[in-house]
Amino acid sequence: MIYLDNSASSIIKPKNVQKAVLSGLNEFSANPGRSGHKQALKSALAVQNVRETVACHVGTTPDKIIFTLNCTDALNLAILGSFRPNGHIICTENEHNSVLRPLEHLKSLSHDFDYSIAQQSGRLGIVWQDIEKLLTDKTYLVICNHVSNVNGDVCDIEDIGRHLKEKNILFLVDGAQGGGHFHYDMQNTNINMLALAPHKGFYAPQGVGALAINGDFDLAPIRFGGTGTNSLELFQPLTLPERFESGTINTPAILGFGEGVKFVEENFKPIQEKLEDLTTYLHYELSKLPIEIYTKTENTNGVFAFNIPNVDSPEVANYLNEKWSICVRSGFHCAPLKHKALGTLSQGAVRVSMSYFNTYQEIERLVLAIKTLLKHKRVEKIL
Repeated sequence: MIYLDNSASSIIKPKNVQKAVLSGLNEFSANPGRSGHKQALKSALAVQNVRETVACHVGTTPDKIIFTLNCTDALNLAILGSFRPNGHIICTENEHNSVLRPLEHLKSLSHDFDYSIAQQSGRLGIVWQDIEKLLTDKTYLVICNHVSNVNGDVCDIEDIGRHLKEKNILFLVDGAQGGGHFHYDMQNTNINMLALAPHKGFYAPQGVGALAINGDFDLAPIRFGGTGTNSLELFQPLTLPERFESGTINTPAILGFGEGVKFVEENFKPIQEKLEDLTTYLHYELSKLPIEIYTKTENTNGVFAFNIPNVDSPEVANYLNEKWSICVRSGFHCAPLKHKALGTLSQGAVRVSMSYFNTYQEIERLVLAIKTLLKHKRVEKIL
C-alpha cells in the first residue's frame, strides 16, 4: 500500500511519538489536574512539559497553549469565542469548512454580523491587498488559511499580520496544513490565534488539537464544565489554559503531540527538503501528461492537486486504490470556495499529499499508474 493522503492524516508515526502515546496509556492515565495524588500530579507535569514544548515552537507562553478536541475545535473556539455583535470578519477563498461553517452559524444567529471572502488577485496566493480592499470600520478579525489543503497555495501571513497589527485587528491563522512544515513565530508574524492539527504535519495521533494564543484580547469559552480548579464556583474560571479546557483532556495524544513537535524540530531541514523534492518531481512528471494541474511549481509543501479531463476525481481515486493500492483523496476536500475558485465544482480534484516518510519509488509508482489510466481512457475513447 502506498499512502498519499497525509493532508487528511499522517499514517506513519515516528518511534518517539509511538512510545510517548504508549507511555501515556501505561504511566500517565491518571486525570491531570483533577487530584492531588502522585499519579495525577505526574500526568499534569507531563502535560505541562508539552505545553512548554509547543509554546516554544510557535512563539508564545505555555499558559496560552489550549489543547482542544482537534483543529476544527480550535478554530471554532477562536471564531465563536471572539465573536463581536455588529462586527465584520474577513476570511479567504482557501478556507476549510471548519472556518466557513462557524461563520455561517454566526451569520444565521445575528443579523448585524457579516463576513467577506478575500479572493486571490495575484499568482502565488492571498496577499495583503486582497484583504485590505474588504476592510470596514467594523472588521475585528481576519482569518487566513496558511496552506490550502486542496492545492498547497500559501498565504502571505507575515505581511498580512504586520498590517493587521497596525490596524489593531485580530489575526487568526489556520495552520492545519502548515504546522510542521513551517516555523511559526507568533510574535514576529503578529498572529493572535494559531490553530494546529497535530496528526498531520507533526506526525502525532488523532484526537487532539491546539489553539495557540498571543496577546491580550477577549476570548470566551465555548464549552463549559469541570476544570479541576474553582470547583465550588458555578462560573468558568478566568485563568488560562483551564478556562478553555473543560473535561478530561486526551493525555496520551497530547504526549504524542509533544514528541511530534520534537521530531519536526530535530528533522526540520530534511523534512522540508524531502517534501520539496517529492513535490517538484511529481509536478515535473505529471506536467508531461494531458492532465490539469492546480498546484503551482513554487508551492512545494507536499500538497498536489490535479484532474484528468472529463473524468470525475472519485473515479481516478478509486482506480488508484483498487488497481494499484495507492491512497489519495478525491472530491471537494471540505473547501467549497477553493474549488469554486479553481473551477472544479463539477469534478472535484484528485489530491496527492506527501509526508517525510514517502519515497521517490512511491511517486514513480503513482506516475506509472496515472499513465496507465490515461492509456486505458484513450483506448476506451477510440472504441
